[in-house]
Amino acid sequence: MTADADLEWLFSRQRFGMHPGLTRVRALLACLGEPQRSFRVVLVGGTNGKGSTAASLASILGAHGRQVGLFTSPHLTRFAERFVVGGAPLPTEVVSRALRQVRPHAEAVEASFFEIVTALGCLLFAEAAVQDAVMEVGLGVGWTQRTLLSQP
Repeated sequence: MTADADLEWLFSRQRFGMHPGLTRVRALLACLGEPQRSFRVVLVGGTNGKGSTAASLASILGAHGRQVGLFTSPHLTRFAERFVVGGAPLPTEVVSRALRQVRPHAEAVEASFFEIVTALGCLLFAEAAVQDAVMEVGLGVGWTQRTLLSQP
C-alpha cells in the first residue's frame, strides 16, 4: 500500500463523523499496547490559540533537554506535519508505516478519523521514545472538560 492509499483510507473515516466518549480510542490504544503510557502528556484544548500554545510548550520543554513530541491539527501542506519529534516533522514513510499498523485495530473498534489520528500520534511518539508529548485536543460535540478529567 502507498502513502497516498493509506491517507485515502484514513480520510474516508471522516464520513463517520465524531462520536463523543473515549470508549473507542481507549480500545484502540489498548490494541496498540497502550503507547500513551510511555510518556507524559500535556493536553491543549480550547477555541483559539491551541497551535501556538502547544508549539510554545513543546519549545519550552525541548529547551530543557526533553525529547518532545508535538501533535497539532490540522496540517497545512502534508499530513505528516501533524507529528513533530524534537522540532522536526516525522517523515511521511514513518507515519504511513505506523498508520498501516493502526488500521486493522481501528477498523475492528470502528474508530473515527480523530480517534485514529490521536492513537497514531501516541504510537509514533512511543516509537520515537519521547519523554513528553504536547497534544492539541478537540473537545467536539458532547465532550466536556469534566468528561476528559473524570476518565482515569
